[in-house]
Amino acid sequence: MNVTSPVHMVNRLRDSAADSTAYRAIRSDYPSSSPQPFSNRLFDISPETGFFPSQPIQKLKGEFALWEETLEGARHVLKLGEDKGDEARAKLAAGERWRQQVRSWPLLDIGRLGDKLCVLRRAHHVLTCIQHYYIHSLPPQRGTPVVIPGPLSTPLREVSRKIDMPPILTFADIVLWNWELVNPELPVSLNNMRFLTLFSGTETERNFYILSAAAELKGAEMLGIFEQFINLSCHNERSAVATIQRGLERLVVIINELSNILQGARETIDPHSFYWTVRPWWNGSGDAAPWIFEGAPANATFDLGGASAGQSSVMHALDVFLDVDHALKRDRLPAPSAENRRADTGFMGKMRRYMPAEHRAYLAQLGRRSVRSVVENTPSLIPHYNAAVDALKQFRDGHIRIGTLYIISQARSSPPASMGGPEAFKQQVDRSRGTGGNPVGGLLKAGRDATLRTAIGKRSV
Repeated sequence: MNVTSPVHMVNRLRDSAADSTAYRAIRSDYPSSSPQPFSNRLFDISPETGFFPSQPIQKLKGEFALWEETLEGARHVLKLGEDKGDEARAKLAAGERWRQQVRSWPLLDIGRLGDKLCVLRRAHHVLTCIQHYYIHSLPPQRGTPVVIPGPLSTPLREVSRKIDMPPILTFADIVLWNWELVNPELPVSLNNMRFLTLFSGTETERNFYILSAAAELKGAEMLGIFEQFINLSCHNERSAVATIQRGLERLVVIINELSNILQGARETIDPHSFYWTVRPWWNGSGDAAPWIFEGAPANATFDLGGASAGQSSVMHALDVFLDVDHALKRDRLPAPSAENRRADTGFMGKMRRYMPAEHRAYLAQLGRRSVRSVVENTPSLIPHYNAAVDALKQFRDGHIRIGTLYIISQARSSPPASMGGPEAFKQQVDRSRGTGGNPVGGLLKAGRDATLRTAIGKRSV
């Protein structure tokens, strides 16, 4: 291999956060006319597992085992602060002792973690999980800021800076970096992975992570199709057109399989349990009780939306490849409805900020190579492209039904009796929002309608 090739350089750099500046420069400046083949590996994407890591991340050792031990202890003594059930009341004293332990931690030197990206990602997972345990186990006090103590705030901010991610729980933390192999001798598969941190300790939460992992693994083949398209040297040659057509046809199958995975939530994820006992743990900072990082500069600002499936890079990659215009920047028919325009047109861009930096860089590169423009100049490809768009539109139709079942409908329900029923979650807040703090109904419909407008040729919403 040419030792000056981008892929060779990344093989030397990608495990070192100290070299992250050089690494990001290679990825962000990768020229579309480069003589070297475009490689997904350049962006920490595995041919077999896609955005999902090909190996689990190992636990922290040495002095940083203190963080691991604190995280392990949390699940035994903490319940949601809004939980008014008997078990939660019985754990109040133990929960406060756990939080006091966090407040009295020694301030560890992040430099001694080293520069390996996998170690820093594990640290981000552990510290953000502890952060969410700490905050969401506190008794709710509307209008009072929540202070994240310095021994937690300082290392979390430093680790987050090193890997270029927000200092808050993300989809990557709860899904991509939250598992181990059941049998280390066997390859990664849904049947051979065990999820580690379960805030609620419920099968509903575990099954949500399994379903999310299934979608990530299914996306691996899709990313291979995108890589193949990018590496085509001349899109109007007969062989290239045939390759693009086969890729689009296969993409329809993959999207349909993603739809089946999503709809499978009904079989394994209980809507009521998910809404009341799982998703509150992932919530981020809000106006009612803003988070303050002790020791941070007074003018510091952070993305603090919380974990959301909207941060999964798989669906973003599909949107970018097909050129779905969620931001309403392109003049496409039919014109967006008033409801579409009221939705957060910057939502997808915001969700990207919570992704691993490598995956954000990949999406930026993918966006520079439009399959839609190729299709527009190749009439024979239009029906195949539109078939992929239609499949994605149907996926989003299904997503609206899932969002309605799991969030909008549950917002009108009462908490489980085991949590104290109506006595729990008494604060008056808009609970019909997604786990990232975003209104669900209009947002999902706007995404569906933007997808429909992507089809080449006039369509009606």
